[in-house]
Order: sequence, then C-alpha cells, then structure tokens
Amino acid sequence: MTDRERLRTTFGEDAARYHRARPSYPAELFAELSGQRILEIGPGTGQATLPLTHIGHVTAVELSPELAAVAQKHAPDAELIVANFDEWPLPEPFDLVVSATAFHWLDPHTRTAKCAAALKPGGALAVISTHHVAGGTEQFFVDVQECYERWDPATPPNLRQSKADDIPREFDESPEFEQPEFHRYEWEQAYDTEAYADLLLTYSNHIALPTREELIADIRQLIDTRYGGRVTKRYLTQLAVARLRSA
Repeated sequence: MTDRERLRTTFGEDAARYHRARPSYPAELFAELSGQRILEIGPGTGQATLPLTHIGHVTAVELSPELAAVAQKHAPDAELIVANFDEWPLPEPFDLVVSATAFHWLDPHTRTAKCAAALKPGGALAVISTHHVAGGTEQFFVDVQECYERWDPATPPNLRQSKADDIPREFDESPEFEQPEFHRYEWEQAYDTEAYADLLLTYSNHIALPTREELIADIRQLIDTRYGGRVTKRYLTQLAVARLRSA
C-alpha cells in the first residue's frame, strides 16, 4: 500500500470531528458551476455536497462509509455511494464532475481520463483545492514550527507559509480537456484552542503521526499561553474548471 492509499483511509476515523472542524467553501464559488447531473468525487462529510444539490442532482462517491453516512444526513437530497472511485464502474455520463479537496487522493495515472469518461460532450471537470497561506495570526504560524520540529522529525526546518500569489495554478495536463479557468478566493477563519486542535486532527499527516498527542498538546499550550486562546488562519480556495475537449 502506498502512502497515498494509506493516508486517504484515515479521514473516517472520526467522522463527527471531520464534519465539525473542516471549513466549508466560499459560497460564490458555486455560482461558477452548472449542470443537471453532477458527480462529486470524495465528498467527505458533504461540505461541498449540500451547495451542489442546489445546482443539480448529485451522485457522490465516497471511500469512507463513516464519512458517507454523515454526508447523507447533511445533504439528504444527494445520492451517496460508498466506493473507491478509481475502481467504480461509471454509470450514464454526467454534465459536471466535481472534486473538492479530494482530487489529489485519486490515482494520478488514471484520474483525469476517468473523469473525462464520466462526462457528457461539453461537460466540465471542476477541481477545488484548499491552501493554507500566509496571513491571519502570522506570528503564531512562525512559532508553531517549533512544536512541529520537536514532535515530527520530517518537518523541514524554518518552514513558513507561502503567500497566496505564490500558490501555483495547477491542473493535470490532459488531451481530454481544454485549458482550465481558475477562480481564487482568499478568506480567514478564527479558531479557539480546542477548535484549532480539532481541525489539525482532521489532517491525514497529523492523524497518522505517532506523536500526535504530544504535538497537539504542545500546540494547545502555545495558543493558550501566547495567543490568548485564539488564532486566525488564512485560506486560499482555488477552483479550476476545464471543459471536455470536443472530439
């Protein structure tokens, strides 16, 4: 099993926490999408699924049964299917395929071609990615690197967050799709100590870390003692939309 295959199975360990802690997506993002039949890949607990149901009928394919169960309650009008998308047999084609913060977990050798095969002529693939960028409580994200260097030996020294303008506009090169359009949204969210710890424990690299309890305790203490129990995180949400190339 590769690291990608192992880590992508960690998210269902605490589906309630995942749903509680993971941020949603900017509402204006969904105004860029359209389609009567929508396929969502990797919905998690439905942060994007619910707004997608206001656009069209959503079929959502989720690897984790635990996450899918929460997503079904959160977005009851969607059709949730528990399956590995890489192996899932495609039904009738869709108008729109969407993957929100999940596309990178798919098999990189086949994911774009399979998404193309899932689309009707003229359909589109929308890939949403979330990036943690410089901003918010900036000094906290400098100080917290000491915690990571103490408890995670794989942490590069003096790691710093990238500026939003330095985040590349990436999309898999593919003969099946036209050049994508990119839409970018910067926003901030405040967290108290426990909410921030909750958030960290939804990230696969934190979940899988053998010293995660020590790391999270260290970060809690940092927020409480130096930052008054509250920090703000800045996000960049990027939407890439590419139309299926005409035959």
